[in-house]
Amino acid sequence: MTGTAVAGAEVLIGNRVTPLTASARTTVRNPARTAEVVGEAALGTSADVDAAVGAAHDAFGPWSTTSPHERAAVLLDAVAELRPLAAELDQLLTREQGKLRWESRLDVGGAAHILEYYTSLAAELAEERLLRSDSRGAVWLARRPMGVTGVIVPWNSPVYLGFLGIAPALMAGNTVVVKPSELAPLALHRVLRTLAAKLPDGVLNSVPGTGSAGAALVEHPLVRKVFFTGSIETGRRVLAGAAGTLKRVSPELGGNDPALVLDSARITDQLVSELVQGVYGMSGQVCFNVKRIYVHRSHYRDFTDRFRAAVDEITVGDGLDERSTMGPLNNRAQLDKVAALVADARATGATVHELGRKLDPATWQHGHFLLPHVVTDIDPRADLVTREQFGPAVPVLPFDTEDEAVAMANDTEYGLAASVWSEDRAHARQLAGRIRSGSVFLNVHRVGASSVDMPFGGFNSSGLGRGHGLPALEACTEPQTVADWTDTSGLPGPAPARARTPVEPR
Repeated sequence: MTGTAVAGAEVLIGNRVTPLTASARTTVRNPARTAEVVGEAALGTSADVDAAVGAAHDAFGPWSTTSPHERAAVLLDAVAELRPLAAELDQLLTREQGKLRWESRLDVGGAAHILEYYTSLAAELAEERLLRSDSRGAVWLARRPMGVTGVIVPWNSPVYLGFLGIAPALMAGNTVVVKPSELAPLALHRVLRTLAAKLPDGVLNSVPGTGSAGAALVEHPLVRKVFFTGSIETGRRVLAGAAGTLKRVSPELGGNDPALVLDSARITDQLVSELVQGVYGMSGQVCFNVKRIYVHRSHYRDFTDRFRAAVDEITVGDGLDERSTMGPLNNRAQLDKVAALVADARATGATVHELGRKLDPATWQHGHFLLPHVVTDIDPRADLVTREQFGPAVPVLPFDTEDEAVAMANDTEYGLAASVWSEDRAHARQLAGRIRSGSVFLNVHRVGASSVDMPFGGFNSSGLGRGHGLPALEACTEPQTVADWTDTSGLPGPAPARARTPVEPR
């Protein structure tokens, strides 16, 4: 497949695709070799979005009235079709996104894994919970499908993150319109077509495109729910766009995630290896990757020496080459952003350690490659510390007391994830309660640490609500109270009028 263009990502409405046209498409290029065209994708218009939402709206009635167990059976049947795609599409996803091939396999494999998990929660939807039952009557609580759901997908893990919205929405009885990123739509499109073919027409639709297509989806009056994963800035625009029709929105807006290495930690090869994975996995382009490391001063020199040595073993190259241990960044704008943050740190007096090696120096400039960086002696208020870099560069700072470490960890507008590293697990868990973060990991902090059955989301500006697990399923439904009062005499208000005895006419 290397070097060969593939079929494009078309608009998918009601299980029918709209052929690509010259006036409404974009070229998808390989981040490791930007001259290589991987495929083409549609740039959906507001008219495409309107048609997709219309198809989803028409399909909602029949799909929403099937029982949760019936929906689970249909989706489980689709899982069998999705599972082989992890091995079939890993090359394609690597060529369009840039990540290592094994990372792509995990990404595509997420479709079957996540869908299978949510089908296991069918009983949670089928059960109507009895809240009270006495001589006056009974009250039940049920969960009902919301309607058409929009899922706006980012480019870093398009299949996995997309299905964290798609799977609970479908299982809850909603119909879905997906907006893939124009930067990595191809593998996701193949997965969506495979799933849509197993579903009734209109239940799952897709309109690839830029932010304008996403805005049209968010603002559409027939859309009742939106999942969005991306930046704080775009998240604010999504919330503003949804406000006009009071849509429910689940925004996951990234993080600036700290790792705290306490005095009670042991600086072992395993600890160092875990943190290297936590920082540089997927080239640092993971929302809850480690973005800054705080180390107790008693360990600071030992940790930084060993950490730099481990990072220096990273080999940066094409994700399809098995010798690579880190791929390129996905796009030029992201590369420039991370490089600018590193340059700013250097210009303001920080010590910048450029590490690792180039797998193929001769072709380095033809891709979005960046060597891994470790930055020390940096001002705690530097941009590299306070902003989400979303790339392979991490600041490492010392602290003297745990109060100081917690204060620095919490000194951010973000609050997605954090980690505490210590041999004293009980103390680490206690300290975790002081960190303003939606997830706190103990002695781990990397891809896989947040499983699909764990509630996930952020404090502060890192998002609203929680995804993953049962909370995501509940977020795709509206709670409905059914009250059957058989005796209303005890309710507030005037007493009911008594029936009058008929008067005989004279």
